[in-house]
Amino acid sequence: MTHTPHRLEVENISVAYGDRIVLNEVSFQVPHGARIAVVGPNGAGKSTLFKAMVGLLPLKTGRILIHGLPLGNHKDCVAYIPQREEVDWRFPVTVGDVVMMGRFNTRGWFARPNRADQEIVERSLAEMSISGLAKTSISDLSGGQQQRVFLARALAQEPHILLMDEPFTGVDVTTQEATLSLLERLHERQVTAIVSTHDLNLAATRFDTVLLINKSLVAYGVAKEVLKQENLLKAFGNSLLVMENGAMLVDECCPPSEEHKHESEADGLFE
Repeated sequence: MTHTPHRLEVENISVAYGDRIVLNEVSFQVPHGARIAVVGPNGAGKSTLFKAMVGLLPLKTGRILIHGLPLGNHKDCVAYIPQREEVDWRFPVTVGDVVMMGRFNTRGWFARPNRADQEIVERSLAEMSISGLAKTSISDLSGGQQQRVFLARALAQEPHILLMDEPFTGVDVTTQEATLSLLERLHERQVTAIVSTHDLNLAATRFDTVLLINKSLVAYGVAKEVLKQENLLKAFGNSLLVMENGAMLVDECCPPSEEHKHESEADGLFE
């Protein structure tokens, strides 16, 4: 089989926590430079999918190819931004230290940063408008500032593919717009962006393609086709609220899912 270059291919993957299947036989292909929103209820497997795509969780079945090659062949190709609550923000490092972590796959963990590394870090800080925070401890940051640090770290990695897990949750409008503006600029640079979100309107209006999952693939394609009521009801069930004006909202009153409980126990700082 010949694989198209510059593409992320997820082929029939299943992921389990112990004996419990969290993702079941999910398959899709992502063209180079696409902007994709990943949508699904709590516990649908969105975070699990992202962690599988960067090798943080083992596959029970299937395979993932990046540019036609299996995971592990690209050290700095994929940048992953986890949910902010998964990170220990008390860790004694500065904003500049965190952004420099984006260069580790390129230069190694024990090599000293060179001038090129410093310039890339400075440029990444400036692009996210946080140059003035470079020497600030991450424990002193607001939620919006934390998100900008994550984004700057990803930029410093110079990835081909950017994975962002719920970047719009718990941030101010200014940070949300800064994130969306960055996604526009990355699209112009042909960087593939895959972003999970609970905001159906955001998914419909700001992304080219939507991936709708609930442990298995419900629908994948153009937003207006995927986000039809029948697909959303299949994915969200009783948590989908249909308003009188036809708008559809997700009832997010539920406690954290078992999926996130297991993931939080397994994760370390900035993995």
